[in-house]
Amino acid sequence: MIDVSTSDVIAFRLRAHHLLARRPAADVGEVAGACGIQNSPPGSALLALNARVEGVTPDLIDRLVDEKVLLQTWSMRGAPYYFPTADASVFTTGVLPTTESARIHLILGVEQALEQVDLGLDEIVALISPAVRAVLRGRQLAINELGREVAERVAERLPSTARAAWIAEGPYARNQPLGEAIVHFCLRILTLQGVVCFARRTENKALFVLVDEWLGATPAREDDARRELLRRYLHCYGPSTRKDFAAWVGVYVGDVDAWWSPIEDELSAVSVLGSRAWMLSKDVGLVKKSEVTGVRLLPPGDPYTQMRDRATIVDRVHHKDVWQKVGAPGTVLADGHIVGTWRPRRSGRKLAITVHSFQKLDSAVTEQIRHEADHVALLRGAGALKLEFDVD
Repeated sequence: MIDVSTSDVIAFRLRAHHLLARRPAADVGEVAGACGIQNSPPGSALLALNARVEGVTPDLIDRLVDEKVLLQTWSMRGAPYYFPTADASVFTTGVLPTTESARIHLILGVEQALEQVDLGLDEIVALISPAVRAVLRGRQLAINELGREVAERVAERLPSTARAAWIAEGPYARNQPLGEAIVHFCLRILTLQGVVCFARRTENKALFVLVDEWLGATPAREDDARRELLRRYLHCYGPSTRKDFAAWVGVYVGDVDAWWSPIEDELSAVSVLGSRAWMLSKDVGLVKKSEVTGVRLLPPGDPYTQMRDRATIVDRVHHKDVWQKVGAPGTVLADGHIVGTWRPRRSGRKLAITVHSFQKLDSAVTEQIRHEADHVALLRGAGALKLEFDVD
């Protein structure tokens, strides 16, 4: 094995994530297809693309969705992602686990609901799928509307005992029948099966549509979709391990073999700080020292900060500041290093951004942060920006 330094790994990943220099707007599809662009919280995908591509605007993203260049649907870990429509199978079929137990783990919270109706996940998905197709045909519906109508149809096909639990109020939301919650859970499987996806966000609502109607056809299913997903992961996050890949997808490490084994002959082991990790063999020669300059304001959930070996890019003392379970901040990337976090606060037409830095920033970096903050304010439709700094 060759030894790879942390700085080399960072430079390699920044290059793979298109964070060394912004790409032309025409390359937005290629950028989104590197490893997908998470859009949770809503609007974060716009900021992530802005960090990588020149001239990104909300109108541009809407147009690309309308023109079917970009597709948005639930993908890794059940989170909403943008990716090129041409890569639909990679980020849907390629994410779908091969076993029912792994699929249950991917949509955490569904297992106890299924126990109450005494049905397996695959059984209930088989009941829900035709109901979704019937309800959604020719329509665009938000999840609550879709869930309500589908749950009513499915209830009619259940045995009496299961039906009683299905229509009773569940533990997930006030006045929400258990069956509606189960439909919400199972829609994540239907997105990975290529049945439904999202239309363009309208009036701040994510609207479901049937994939075959939205695209005019059902996307081709690639036999090697899982293999291609792992290749893209390793190109963006390598060197990596089975455990880290499992966490990124949203499955148990014991379920990773369906992705990993088919391409083992394409992988090479390297040593990072004395630990073995894996890369695509063709990428090993790309891991080399390079100067990384520039500043970006990355949103929460940015692809770059989705890596699971977090200590590679952020000192452990700051992990709780960066990766928060609720209300996570964005991060400040300066000259290849995460140097702080940032949070926006909107008040009418005014946007206030507070940058919390892990160390004192020099004037050049501060000025670049101001420039990036101006971009963020424009994307958020703010008429005025107030930028504040505080330091640990």
